[in-house]
Amino acid sequence: MSERGVRVGRLAEQTGLSIRTLHWYDEIGLLKPSERTESGHRIYSREDVARLQQILSLRDLGFALEEIAECLDDPAFDHYTVVRMHRIRLQRDLERTQQLCARLARLEHQLEQGEVVSSEEFIQTIESIIMTEKYYTKEQQDYLKSRYEEVGEERILQVQKEWEELIAAARSEMEKGSDPMSEPVLAIARKWNGLVDEFTGGNPGITASLKQMYDEEGSEKASRGMMDPAIFEFMREPCEQVRRAG
Repeated sequence: MSERGVRVGRLAEQTGLSIRTLHWYDEIGLLKPSERTESGHRIYSREDVARLQQILSLRDLGFALEEIAECLDDPAFDHYTVVRMHRIRLQRDLERTQQLCARLARLEHQLEQGEVVSSEEFIQTIESIIMTEKYYTKEQQDYLKSRYEEVGEERILQVQKEWEELIAAARSEMEKGSDPMSEPVLAIARKWNGLVDEFTGGNPGITASLKQMYDEEGSEKASRGMMDPAIFEFMREPCEQVRRAG
């Protein structure tokens, strides 16, 4: 972008938006260019482009154009707030789609082996599909599909088996009345955190989003029935201790 700004045609080319859309945003007062050439061509400044990014983030979050205009005209609704809202939404979407991919991989394996799949497993898979359709854009689903193809079905199934073994070990310690800060439980916590880090790629934002989902939805629903709430609560403190210890 030059110091003066970018013309409407160039902005449309660079962003993938249509010129008609940019003209429409101007007509309704949502995004008015800061300048015009003598011949009437729209020129967008850095501040205009920043506003456009906010508009598109809010649109992707499901806001109507009238609501977007109200938000952007509110002095308390700054650019940081918009970016943070969008980032949190996408991280939640990422986690939900990864869960669906793991469930479908398990279902595919069971069907391939000729195993009888229970109605409950089909129902949980349907629930995951509905949630994915509700929360994910087509582009996000395509990205996660390619990501899972990169990881491979074998590792996905292996991780699920490792989770089942860890949860069983945690249940055993809990039922024995073990101290959550005892070495056997902390050893489980280290492996537990390792699997979480593998899932999140070590990204602290995704880790925070994952934690928020479990806090808001509850461990049983968030894990699609894999995680007993009592076990999740038993492991919460040792996992946090291991995380703090580095």
